[in-house]
Parts: sequence; structure tokens; C-alpha cells
Amino acid sequence: MARFDFDVLVIGTGPAGEGAAMMAAKHGKRVAVIDERPMVGGNCTHMGTIPSKTLRHAVKQIMDYNNNPMFREIGEPRYFRYPNVLDAARRVIDKQVALRTKFYARNRVKVIHGQARFHDANTLLIQDESGVETVTAAEIVVATGSRPYQPSDVDFDHPRIYNSDSILSMSHTPRTLIIYGAGVIGTEYASIFNGLGVKVDLIDTRDRLLSFLDAEISDALSYHLRERGVLIRHDEEYGSVETTASSVTMHLKSGKRVKADALLWCNGRTGNTDSLSLENIGLPANSRGQLVVDQSYRTEVEGIYAAGDVVGWPSLASASYDQGRNVASTLLDQADSRFVDEVPTGIYTIPEISSLGLNEKELTEARVPYEVGQSFFKDLARAQITGEAVGMLKILFHRDSLEILGIHCFGDQASEIVHIGQAIMKQKGEANTLNYFIHTTFNYPTMAEAYRVAALNGLNRLL
Repeated sequence: MARFDFDVLVIGTGPAGEGAAMMAAKHGKRVAVIDERPMVGGNCTHMGTIPSKTLRHAVKQIMDYNNNPMFREIGEPRYFRYPNVLDAARRVIDKQVALRTKFYARNRVKVIHGQARFHDANTLLIQDESGVETVTAAEIVVATGSRPYQPSDVDFDHPRIYNSDSILSMSHTPRTLIIYGAGVIGTEYASIFNGLGVKVDLIDTRDRLLSFLDAEISDALSYHLRERGVLIRHDEEYGSVETTASSVTMHLKSGKRVKADALLWCNGRTGNTDSLSLENIGLPANSRGQLVVDQSYRTEVEGIYAAGDVVGWPSLASASYDQGRNVASTLLDQADSRFVDEVPTGIYTIPEISSLGLNEKELTEARVPYEVGQSFFKDLARAQITGEAVGMLKILFHRDSLEILGIHCFGDQASEIVHIGQAIMKQKGEANTLNYFIHTTFNYPTMAEAYRVAALNGLNRLL
């Protein structure tokens, strides 16, 4: 039997890589992780989830202060420069790196820093400043994440053109900003910069924002962005980008020209596979740099697995961590390994959005006899107390069985609120029913009470 340096090598220390490494190590495997950065955490910690959500929270605090009449008694509204707000993100990143470094040390997982590439299916070559190190393993997990897609005809070296990575090093606050791409990342950054007082043009290549959402929730987001001054341009595609020392002009195929101080490109992502020398093991990536896996996260090369953003949908940190753990379950031959195919959507716009299950359009097309229960935050005592009156909770349920089919939430703490509904939806058979919310006592006043209000609202529609 061949003798390897490790049982498992994991390329990448983001959520997927960490999940796989920790699970394998806790079950007695000799594990090492490899990351090209000098610090662990992956794109999630350094470029994606952690910095953007910390930015969003800091901006939300500024907005709350500036919009609260009580604070006007002690001073005028405050306006913060973007670099100052970035400092909050850097503090959280440092804490996350320290925490995750301890995880690897405590579980005796070796951390190797450098650029990994395949020599063969059991051997990686690790390039760092001192040279090339060769490490071998019985099984290898690719969890290298993704990066922003950059079309070749846009000059991302120009100091006024950014992507969702480089925006985290912007050293000034633009007065006006074009955001191209109105997906999750684009709408989140539209909320962030709008909250800082920046005039935002949001260019959407589709006919409505976040078209995968329930239409009512999508419309609510559009309304509140517009109400705060974000100009949304639907069904538009860029033709070219013109730059000067002081501005960026985007020429759209429709003939429109949009000019601003800076451009933030948020249209698509690419899997980080181009530097892995995949050709050496006969493993192709698709046109977006992603790897195809089966229901157990195996690639077509024996002993090679992949998880996280590098495999595409859903490209969420929450799902990536579970995917990594299930890779480890597969290679450990555990019976409970599963394919992550249902996750709640969490979108950190201002206000937040979260959803799980089917939406009204999907249920209508499937000819499912459903009904709707609604609760508007403006009517909840807790929302009135906190001043977060914008938003709603929407429960979609079967008219006959009362089975909960979908949960859709828009408003403050939506990404937290959805998990109450998720817990009930995951129950088997008759345990998943609207009656749970009708016959359960909720603390008062709470945002969770929205479930009781929405359930009663929906039940009344059947009477």
C-alpha cells in the first residue's frame, strides 16, 4: 500500500475547506490545508461574506443614527468616509482569522501557505517564496472558491474601476457610483453605498431585481432602493466603458450613457481553478472555471473531491461549510453524507431578505392549491419599538393539508427570522403545518411573533 504524507489534503481554507478539514481531522484522519494567502479564512473571510456584511452593519448603524429623531436632540446627522467604515471590517477579519487559526492548531491540522497545483492525483506541488514543496495524500479536496468575473474589454487596472474584491481597498468615497450587475452582490453594495450618501446607478441585465425571489419580495426591494434614491436601470447591457482621470462612463447597448466617479463591476464569478494544473490529472473545468461533482461531491477523477463556490450553485458560505463537511462524510464512508440542495437564501441588502422553499410563481405553475399568510412589520410591537417598521413575513401553505411550502421575509433580521420557519418545514409529515404557529406561544414583543400573525392571517383566508 502506498504511503502518503497525509490522508487528506484540502486546497483552500474558506468555509468548504474548513468544514472538510475539521470533520476529517475529528475522525482521526491526518489532514493538511493549503492556502495561497498568508492567513486562513479564504475569500469568505478576506473578500466576501465577512467584510461585506460588516460594512453593511456599520452603514446600517449610521443610517439608524441619522434617521432617528431622538438623536437629533444631541447633534446633526453624521457622514462617514468609506475608508473609515472599512476599518470596522478589518477588525472583524482579524478576529475571524485568529479564531480559525486556533481551530486548525487545536485539531492538529497542518496549515501550508503557498500556491498549489496538481502533479498527479495524489501529489500537489506547493509554490511559495522559498521554492516548491511536494506533498502527497490519499485523497484531495478542491475548495478554492471563486473570484469576480472580469471581461477582457474592461480595464480593471484603472483606479476608478473596481470589482467586489478590489472595492475593499478603495481609499476614497465617490460622490457617484455605477454598479453593473444587480444580483446579490450588486444589490448589497447598492444598499451599502447608498447608505453612505453616494448616488448609485444600478444597472440590471434582467427585467427585475433578483428574479429568483418571490415577486412581491423583489418588488419591495426595488421600491425601497428607489425610495432612497438608487436609480435602477433594467434590461440593460454594457457596450463599452470609457475612462478619464476623474470619471467613468458606461456606454450601454441601448444607447444610454451613464457617467460616475467610479464603476463597481458585480456581474458574475469564476471558479479559482486555472492555476491548479488540472490538465495533469485529466480533470476539466467548465467555461466558468467550475468543477462538476456528483451527489457525493466526487469529481470524475477518483480520490479528488470539490466543494464550495468552485462547484457553482448555491455559492453561499453557509452551504459551502455543509458541503465541505459532507465531502468528509463521503471519504469517511459515513451513511449520513448528503448533497446540499436546499438552503435558505440570505441577502444582506438594507433591509435584509431571506427565503426558503417555493414562491408564488412556482406554486402557481405547478398547480398547487396554496394560500398566503402575511404579517407586516409595521404592525408588530417589536418593530415599532426598534423603529424597523419596513418589511413583511409571508408564509405560503397548502390549502388542504396546511403544509408550509415557502417562507419569504423582507425586513430587519430577515436572515434570522427565516430559520424559525425552516425548523418547522424540515419536520416530517403532519409535523410541518401552519398549526404549529397558531398553537405555539411566542414571546411578546418579538419579531418571531410575525409567524403567529401571518399564520392567523392565512387561516382566516380559508374561513
